[in-house]
Amino acid sequence: MSEIDVADAPENSRYEARIDGELAGFADYVLREGRIVFTHTEVDDAFEGKGVGSALARGALDDVRRSGERDVVPMCSFIKGWIDKHPDYADLVADPV
Repeated sequence: MSEIDVADAPENSRYEARIDGELAGFADYVLREGRIVFTHTEVDDAFEGKGVGSALARGALDDVRRSGERDVVPMCSFIKGWIDKHPDYADLVADPV
């Protein structure tokens, strides 16, 4: 299978996962002061079971870590579950207010 490319698409307020240029999934977000709130993650049925969701979560969270500008608020159950399974990303999660 081809490589999964994950990139921020700020004009759509989401991270997108593409395979050979085709949109395979996305993670919607809302930016708040010092925070990125992940609200919904979706993988196209044609790409289910191919690791798109995991690549999308890892790529988005790695990008947030690299920028160092925001904490993560995982409102989306998929992103929250992924972080729970990968505790090395737990440091990105915002403290509850």
